[in-house]
Amino acid sequence: MSRIVTVGAAQLGPINRSDSREAVVTRMLALLAQAAESACDLVVYPELALTTFFPRWFLNDINEADHFYETAMPNEATQPLFDEARRLGIGFCLGYALRETDAAGQVRRWNVQTLVERDGTQVATFKKVHIPGHESNEPDRPFQHLERYYFEPSPDGFGVWNAFGGRIGMMICNDRRWPESYREMGLQGVEMILCGYNTPLHYAPDPSQDRLQGFHNTLVMSSGAYQNGTFVVGVAKGGTEEGVPSLAESTIFAPSGEVLARAKTTGDELVVAQCDLDWCRSYTGTLFDFDRYRRPEVYSRLTAQRGVVIDEASP
Repeated sequence: MSRIVTVGAAQLGPINRSDSREAVVTRMLALLAQAAESACDLVVYPELALTTFFPRWFLNDINEADHFYETAMPNEATQPLFDEARRLGIGFCLGYALRETDAAGQVRRWNVQTLVERDGTQVATFKKVHIPGHESNEPDRPFQHLERYYFEPSPDGFGVWNAFGGRIGMMICNDRRWPESYREMGLQGVEMILCGYNTPLHYAPDPSQDRLQGFHNTLVMSSGAYQNGTFVVGVAKGGTEEGVPSLAESTIFAPSGEVLARAKTTGDELVVAQCDLDWCRSYTGTLFDFDRYRRPEVYSRLTAQRGVVIDEASP
């Protein structure tokens, strides 16, 4: 039986602070209609797809940012997307900010993606693991990157789920830069990883990296795909948003690490590729046969140690 999943990377252009969710969902529906014309099974939207990238602003009272978070999914604004996707028989992956209250009454704030199957059932909601940026106001920056103020890191790690006839995983933005993200999913038999991102072209801690943003974006996802024998779908919210230029270059990678399709613009654009999930076995059954070749007994530092530790006694 064929296990070809036709996937659409639904890149979005800038979303202004004043744009309503309803206006954004209308744009998303337009991309979904294009996906139907291309016979897509799955459409992947970017990180924080429903709002502007609000961590670029500091607010003394974090509760003043509550309107950027969702408290339920679907909700009134996003229900049309769920309804139309189900009518078309297309699944999707949606990134957004989630605010919830736990059993102890504590407010929790997460950066999440929800995966929805073709029949409209919700498969899973993934919480971002590697939260970048800074925690406190740094007004001397041209813009802020306060993700560590607005979100807490996931306690759940990386899951992989049976969906779309294969093994599907998720990660969000900075997660893609860490090889552990891919390997955690690779060890669960992942065949396709879905990743939304917002990546400013300017990196304040080290501007010498600015010219390398596109290169690094391709490098990490291409190598992660190859080293774990999996498809990777990277989807941007790109262009100049609220005065901040951000990387576009939404890309679908093969298990070989090759680029199957890439966005040509920095705006709303659908990038489509047919992904034969059986291709993964060409790598997971040969070079990256983990059961045969991995040596976990010599990798103990990977989970026992967080930062760099130098053995002063070593030559």
